[in-house]
Amino acid sequence: MIQNPKRYTITAALPYTNGPIHIGHLAGVYVPADIYSRYLRLQNKDVAFICGSDEHGVAISMKAKKEGITPQEVIDKYDGIIRKSFVDFGISFDNYSRTSAEIHHKTASEFFKKLYDNGDFIEEVTQQLYDAKANQFLADRFVMGTCPKCANEEAYGDQCEKCGSTLNATDLINPKSTITGETPILKETKHWFLPLNRYEDFLTKWILEGHKNDWKPNVYGQVKSWIDGGLEPRAVTRDLDWGIDVPVEGAEGKKLYVWFDAPIGYISSTKEWALREGKDWEPYWKSDDTKLVHFIGKDNIVFHCIIFPAMLKAEGTYILPDNVPANEFLNLEGNKLSTSKNWAVWLHEYLEDFPEKQDVLRYALTSNAPETKDNDFTWKDFQARNNNELVAILGNFINRVIVLTHKYYEGFIPTPNEFSEVDHATLTELKAYPAVIGSSIERYRFREALGELMNVARLGNKYLADEEPWKMVKTDPERVKTQMYVALQIAAALSVLAEPFLPFTAAKLKKMLDNSDKLAWENISEWDELIPSGHQIKEAELLFSKIEDEEIQKQIDKLEATKTANQAENKKAAPQKELIQFEDFAKMDLRVGTILEAEKMPKANKLLVLKVDTGIDVRTIVSGIAESFMPEEIIGKQVTVLVNLAPRALRGVESQGMILMSTNAEGKLVFVNPAAEGVANGETIN
Repeated sequence: MIQNPKRYTITAALPYTNGPIHIGHLAGVYVPADIYSRYLRLQNKDVAFICGSDEHGVAISMKAKKEGITPQEVIDKYDGIIRKSFVDFGISFDNYSRTSAEIHHKTASEFFKKLYDNGDFIEEVTQQLYDAKANQFLADRFVMGTCPKCANEEAYGDQCEKCGSTLNATDLINPKSTITGETPILKETKHWFLPLNRYEDFLTKWILEGHKNDWKPNVYGQVKSWIDGGLEPRAVTRDLDWGIDVPVEGAEGKKLYVWFDAPIGYISSTKEWALREGKDWEPYWKSDDTKLVHFIGKDNIVFHCIIFPAMLKAEGTYILPDNVPANEFLNLEGNKLSTSKNWAVWLHEYLEDFPEKQDVLRYALTSNAPETKDNDFTWKDFQARNNNELVAILGNFINRVIVLTHKYYEGFIPTPNEFSEVDHATLTELKAYPAVIGSSIERYRFREALGELMNVARLGNKYLADEEPWKMVKTDPERVKTQMYVALQIAAALSVLAEPFLPFTAAKLKKMLDNSDKLAWENISEWDELIPSGHQIKEAELLFSKIEDEEIQKQIDKLEATKTANQAENKKAAPQKELIQFEDFAKMDLRVGTILEAEKMPKANKLLVLKVDTGIDVRTIVSGIAESFMPEEIIGKQVTVLVNLAPRALRGVESQGMILMSTNAEGKLVFVNPAAEGVANGETIN
């Protein structure tokens, strides 16, 4: 670990511009990175917080084909949506760039060319999957098939999302082209490979020995598994029509593999920022007194801990990451988040339903962050954290302090009298929190740090509850001045300590206290008076409001509608039965009938006893539809009846036929009946 770095380069995984940002992205990468960056800035550190849109690769091409637009139209559309979401949620990037930018194309091309000129690549002709119907090679996600490791039938050509294994498209069993559905063939093509096996010793020494004690176990374990399994050369070029051209002769029609070009996007984005700010970019990437930290999700560990470091090592002038605090995955209501299945809480939609509640979501995601294992986001938990914690603890304390200050002193901070033992103990405890919270943040334990922030609010609530200034004001108003002074110091501390986690709330609180320009993180532990006597604060505003059950039910219903739509879309028709002859069909006598009576079969949950007018007669039919229909709702219903089915006794009742049923897209039983009006009972169906 680098001790006392001169500067920090903090990167957050470049989001693919093939869709908007959802809560999984926020929880796994962007909120943790923002907390860390904001905290460092409050320490007056030199910080470059870098990100940008990842606009190349197969994901963009797939989205373009699906929407019937060009890749450029795709990236322009989603880059705008993503940027706005980041701004709306207070993600404080110093620079947010695009890999389609000229500075990135130039940087990535020069990086590749240097490694190429140094002889760091292997040039090979290999067999790749090719879709003859589409007349193109199939890279990565243009192939789906069965995972060779877990038998998931919907694994992609680069990764199985079920077991997390990183794959090559040629590893898949029964591969299919996602473009045409055809089975691809193998065809020869030339590509350039980074020989990762050359870097095994370096990676072993750097990570497995050098970072055994300070990297997260999930990151260390995945890297160790890869190295122990033996590293192999990895292709850095692809046969694609979208991306950065491979800048060497003989590579016409080939593009840089997105996982070669994307991490270089951190460097090009830093260059873009430095040009704009009049800074030198190189110390942020090439100086040993710089601390480089990558914030990513667990699906990107291999690329940031093996492939990108190998690239940097090969280039020779860049520093390596000091830490890669990757998070696990966040699930949604028990199911894996999925962009393609619309199983997500999209940030831009969240703000439509919960305006000005950015910090509530930041709080809920941080307090339930998947730091060491996959976690589950539920709307009920979200509601509980808002109502029982933000409203009842933090919001309640601030509101009481400010309201009482205006009630007793017209908003002026009172001059304290002699401090009691409780006052001294409370202020001493308050002074310890910046170091406690900071220690957790510096160890990437953001959930723990947020818990300590809430403990500051609990400290304030306990102090007020124990001291009861609203009672004391009647008997000892001079003592109340000291009590309110102490409580206001806690409120002032919260306005600073909350900023990394709840930036919008901190800004509101600073506005109410009207003292923001005089407060810094170190003041809390070093300075006795955070907000001075005689200073006037503004009127109270509610920091948080209760979220009602109806609002949560609306979100749950929205997800249920998505689940139903997915089931309908993915539902496969049963395979065709064995062929029959016309004579076999002609034996069936299908008639239109009307249900005259219906009642439940005693002691049978599934059966209804029906009286049906078939046009021939009125007969009894027993049907297993009692769990789907109430008897009274189907009386008068016109139905299709198989009238020449041999009678069968069911629980002592002879059933003389069968009602034809099917299921709809939601899996519910529906009657198969004539759509046209005026069809008489007894009419045959043929």
